[in-house]
Amino acid sequence: MSSIVAENGGTSREVIARIQKARGSFSKLRRVWLSKSLRKDTKIRIFNACVKSVLLYGFETWLVTNEIQRKIQTFVNRCLRYILRIWWPNIISNKDLWKVTGQEDINLEIRKRKFRWVGHTLRKEDGEIPKAALLWNPQGNRKRGRPRSSWRRSVIKEAGRSWNELRFLAADRQKWKGLIDSLCS
Repeated sequence: MSSIVAENGGTSREVIARIQKARGSFSKLRRVWLSKSLRKDTKIRIFNACVKSVLLYGFETWLVTNEIQRKIQTFVNRCLRYILRIWWPNIISNKDLWKVTGQEDINLEIRKRKFRWVGHTLRKEDGEIPKAALLWNPQGNRKRGRPRSSWRRSVIKEAGRSWNELRFLAADRQKWKGLIDSLCS
């Protein structure tokens, strides 16, 4: 698998490409989704393994905006409705759909996985490439005006703590798990 790196650091092209790849994986499994011999929970496990994993590949490092979250959630909901054979005249709320399929809001899943990845990377040895990239702080002058929203700023904002506090908390796995639980509840 590969990722698309935009010049401005945006992820919209990557998200569109991920959705297209996941749509291809989903359509290749059409016979599975329409099968009457497979149970619903088996189909959901196949969906999580074969489609959702393609969709969310590398997303821990994306700056997830509301628009990106909406696009991903819409795709997942459409797939789940297709698997459960819930077509137009039948109406079911998204929360009921998630409850029936054992799924959760995509924003919570993204946040949990992102913070697990951050903690894992911050616990790495000094000098390892992923940790060095995560801690890199570019120097120099920036343009006038408000700085662009960045992935690192979004992590700090979601956590409600400074970067140094996050580094300290990540060293203790139990404290880090407590932080993730409090952020994703």
